[in-house]
Amino acid sequence: MILIYPAFDHLVAVIDTRTLRLDVSLDTLFTQADPAAFLRGKLANAPAARVPEKVSAPLQSQEVWAAGVTYFRSMTARKEESKGTGGGTFYDRVYHAERPEIFFKATPHRVSANGEPVRIRGDSKWNVPEPELTLAINAQGRIFGYTIGNDMSSRDIEGENPLYLPQAKVYDRSAALGPALLVTNEALPLTTEISIVIQRDGAEVFAGCTTLSQIKRTFVSLAEFLFRDNAFPRGCYLMTGTGVVPPDNFTLLSGDEVRITIVPIGTLVNSIA
Repeated sequence: MILIYPAFDHLVAVIDTRTLRLDVSLDTLFTQADPAAFLRGKLANAPAARVPEKVSAPLQSQEVWAAGVTYFRSMTARKEESKGTGGGTFYDRVYHAERPEIFFKATPHRVSANGEPVRIRGDSKWNVPEPELTLAINAQGRIFGYTIGNDMSSRDIEGENPLYLPQAKVYDRSAALGPALLVTNEALPLTTEISIVIQRDGAEVFAGCTTLSQIKRTFVSLAEFLFRDNAFPRGCYLMTGTGVVPPDNFTLLSGDEVRITIVPIGTLVNSIA
């Protein structure tokens, strides 16, 4: 396993007990047939470095996409937010269907890094973060790594009408990725936990966790559907859905802090602007 931290003009790799500098771009990494093997070759003669205090989001030209209703908890939450609108049955159907829900989430300029704020929409009154394991997929459609994603969502807008999904999901600073990119050819164990803590004025107002064993779909299948009749010349990221949803009476407020942890990737921390 190799942890990649994007600095201003280079990458910093942590492997075993070593921390090394890589003069390689993320776009180059995402175009390799075997990014892990490529990195190991580059690390053989790489100089020592330090993990910078300030890191960028681990993407360069990559689009960010997302899968929805992959956990049972997500399906029930979508039904709850759609009560009275007639949209609830859509989520039942997609949860049990062969074809997953996959939607566009963000271009690089809409993505926040670890330590940077994410935003809630000004025309929404019910907003939540969605903690998600996020797949790094190379240009050939191969999953080669993982990072942590925060899929910010306006539940009232999506619940009003499923056709409003892009407005509920896609806006400036509607996503965060980081703090690192874990590069590995090994699948993460199903016992891997995804946990979230939300603090307000220094006090915990919500906490929850799930494990990868609770996801209904395989990551390989999600990546395959994303790449059907779709090209990503410099690779992409795919958020894999959430199994942790705050209760219906909860909404984010400006100034809240969201902390999402997935070991061994780290903790993604974002304030709410």
